[in-house]
Amino acid sequence: MSEPMSLLGEAEKLDAADRLAAVRERFVLDDVTYLDGNSLGALPAHVPARVEDVVRRQWGELRIRSWEESGWWTAPERIGDRIAPLVGAAAGQVVVGDSTSVNVFKALVAAVRMAQEDGGTGGTGGTSGAGPVRDEILVDATTFPTDGYIAESAARMTGCALRPVTPAEVPGALGDRTAAVLLNHVDYRTGRLHDLPALTAAVHAAGAYVVWDLCHSAGALPVGLDEHGVDLAVGCTYKYLNGGPGSPAYLYVRRDLQPRFDSPLPGWNSHAEPFGMRPAYAPASGAVRGRVGTPDILSLLALEAALDVWDEEGVSVAAVRAKSLALTDFFLRCVGAYVPDGRVESVTPAAHAERGSQVALRCDDAGEVMKRLIERGVVGDYRAPDVLRFGFTPLYVGFADVERAARVLARTLAG
Repeated sequence: MSEPMSLLGEAEKLDAADRLAAVRERFVLDDVTYLDGNSLGALPAHVPARVEDVVRRQWGELRIRSWEESGWWTAPERIGDRIAPLVGAAAGQVVVGDSTSVNVFKALVAAVRMAQEDGGTGGTGGTSGAGPVRDEILVDATTFPTDGYIAESAARMTGCALRPVTPAEVPGALGDRTAAVLLNHVDYRTGRLHDLPALTAAVHAAGAYVVWDLCHSAGALPVGLDEHGVDLAVGCTYKYLNGGPGSPAYLYVRRDLQPRFDSPLPGWNSHAEPFGMRPAYAPASGAVRGRVGTPDILSLLALEAALDVWDEEGVSVAAVRAKSLALTDFFLRCVGAYVPDGRVESVTPAAHAERGSQVALRCDDAGEVMKRLIERGVVGDYRAPDVLRFGFTPLYVGFADVERAARVLARTLAG
């Protein structure tokens, strides 16, 4: 039997044994092999009807009454509590709203303010000390550009110096002047999974606070925010959480830090008495402090509906992670079998402990190759200058999809 037939047969057997395979029917999909869920997740099939109800009944009929009767006002915390277990957090620590960029800004400035208030004790939770002024922010040098832009602005606002370093360099770069560290859990270009527990511990040992960007990990792999004592975290909901284009992001504030969370964007929605219309700001208690202005109700409730797929029998972060690793392993095998030697190079780590839920392949003419792949019904994406990205969302991607993508890639590269 030829290698292609052997791998195709193996894919069919793996799909037949896949306990998550039935969840695929919950999504709107077609004959396209969709491997771009790490940019925009597929549409859960029940979401349009739920959004229609929000528009026609809640907005169209109940109108202003929906803030109370339909639960609009409490949606940011309610939906935050649904996301919380997907990132390893207990209820009452996640609030949904604003964009990832806005939440990065809130979290990073708040982290610096807490560190400077500590006087040298940082994220360890001690009392004020007499250490050096904490006037430095470390930022992941390989981060998604927006995080870098936000970090630079936050540094100017707080009077800090900004030091870009790679995640591997963080332990050696930490010092008694470090106030906060902004890191990505999964590298958006390569799919490398960074060591959240070890890096968090290193930041805390230096007396600083850590902010994690979970955009490429939430909904794809275990995070363990509470377990590992993470201070603050942010993430989007339109990738592996399938919340839809522009769906609101979320902010995690560890419970014991909530009384000290000093947002640089205080708004009426985070006021202790939002309808008191008082001229002086008094922050609400709990994660509500992370709110700013009026919530984006239509996108919020579309996200809430999308999260229903996590209530399906057998769906869990652990099951998703196991399938993710199996899918990416199989894809790398198929690429190795089908694609001529030297034509592409994987820049995604082979070790499971260092891999997110995507595979990135270096290819000299990656932009043009991806264009041709999409024309042939395999949708991934391209990152300059030379990276083909393939994202694997285990809730709707199967092993036959993986085998076909590798086979079409080989055909495309052959001309």
